[in-house]
Parts: sequence; structure tokens; C-alpha cells
Amino acid sequence: MAKISIIGAGMTGATAAHWLAERELADITLVDVVEGMPQGKALDLLEAMPIIGKDSYIAGSNDYAATEESDLVVITAGIPRKPGMSREDLVNTNTEIVKKATEQTLKYSPNAIYIILTNPLDSMCYVTLKTSGLPRERVVGQAGILDSARMRAFVAMELGVSVENVACYVLGGHGDSMVPLTRHSNVAGVPLDKILPPDKLAAIVDRTRKGGGEIVALLKQGSAFYAPAAAIAQMAESILKDKNLIVPCSIYMQGEYGLKDIFFGVPAQLGAGGLVKVIEYELNNEEKAMVEKSAAEVRESSAGLKM
Repeated sequence: MAKISIIGAGMTGATAAHWLAERELADITLVDVVEGMPQGKALDLLEAMPIIGKDSYIAGSNDYAATEESDLVVITAGIPRKPGMSREDLVNTNTEIVKKATEQTLKYSPNAIYIILTNPLDSMCYVTLKTSGLPRERVVGQAGILDSARMRAFVAMELGVSVENVACYVLGGHGDSMVPLTRHSNVAGVPLDKILPPDKLAAIVDRTRKGGGEIVALLKQGSAFYAPAAAIAQMAESILKDKNLIVPCSIYMQGEYGLKDIFFGVPAQLGAGGLVKVIEYELNNEEKAMVEKSAAEVRESSAGLKM
């Protein structure tokens, strides 16, 4: 069976292990600096396997050596932004965490593909790519699946239809300037702007952009973890099963959409080697302007990286 190592066994990391084990995709190793925590969560999850009839093996460790020969490495480790903390402090702290996680795991698994989830997402993908020296195909960030899923959920609720009938596409940096493509999104083939009145559609776009903040405000502490972790499982499945699923991911841009040298959310085909190719939509002038605005924000965030 394939092996996936998850660095960071907090709510997102442990929930990702849960979704992955449920799909019986791989054996899973949870790694965290907190003594006993990854071991306890892994054992609890392992003991659930007979109940659901799955044979994934789950182990926990405080030692990176346990990640040896991983096919996939998922990095969720990092600190959330705390009250009074500047964005720069968050970036600097998480850069050190992601850098170490990348160096240590690469030492034990030189052929691994990386899925990054630590925030600020696009910047942390850049840290892993530059630290590892890997080709861009092997470092992808999880953001767009989550943003698109939020939009799909809101559209389905508004129209009273199955989420399976709703296809939504969100480009851009993982933040308030993300670009929900309402023109390309549809319900059973009918474009959103033809099925929803402008005010309802605008409200859904706004709620999608602020989706993470809405959950943070409700929880009071911590942030979303069920949906981000499910998105990791979907990406992992497409890579490990060579499904060539096209999903929005943060990818290192090499000229696509007119962008270079930043990670940016775009529709990406994921297969056995990681990124297979970027899918380019034809954008109108308004959409191009939104993409440029989002890219400028990502560049600003990445410019301060202390690498």
C-alpha cells in the first residue's frame, strides 16, 4: 500500500488522516512536535479500522524518521494567526516550520509529492518549492477545492438542489481577493448568472470569499478543518490512483494566465507525478482584472519571505 505522511497532527492533520483512512488509500504516519499527541490520535484511528472494515495502518510519531519512503507528504503544521499578531510575524514563524518539515521529510522520502495546507497558503507552497528544489509538478497547495466547495454548498442551499449538480470554479490566491468564476460555474449546465438573480449571486460570491473567516468567527478559536481535510483526501486520491482529476489547486506559475514565479490557484490536472497540466480558461476583461488584483496580493505576501 502507498504511504502518506502528515506533518502536523492538529485538527486538520488528524481529520485528513481520518478521511484518507476511510478511503483505504494508504498507510498513514502522523508527525507532530507534541509528545504523545500524534501517537494517541493514530492509535484511536487505527482502532476504528475494524469497525469500518478498512485495512489502512495508522502510526504516530514525534520523529521525522517515521516518514521514510512516503509517496505523499502533507504539510499542515503551522500556527494560526493570533490576536495582535502581524501578518509578517505569522509568515516568518510558519516559514521556519514549513522549511524544517520540508527538509526533514525530503531527507527520508526523496521521491515524495508534497501537498501544502499551512497558511498563508500560496507563500508556504513557495517555501517548500524553494527549500526542496523539486520540480513544480511535485509541490501543490490545497485551497481552490475548499473555496469552490464552499461556493457549491452555498449555491445548492440557495436553489435547493443536490451539491452534485453544482460545478463552481474559483481561481486566485487563497484569501479575500480570490476569483469565483460565476460565468464558468453552473447548475446542471445552466450558468449561475442565468439561474440566480444578481443580488443572490453577489451575496454567494462574497460569502465564498469570506468563508474561512465566517467559520473562525463562529468557532471563537481555531479554524475550519473538516472541509480542508476532505480536500486533501481528494487530491491525494487523484495522485495515488492516477485519476487525472481536474481540481483548483495552488500551482507554481510558469506563464499560465500571464503569471510567473508565484503560486496561484488554478484548475490543475493531478495524476501519478503530481501536476499533469494547468487548464487555462478564456477570461473576459473583468475576470482578468480580478486575477491580476489577486496575483498582486499573493506577490506582496511572498515578497517578505525570509528564505
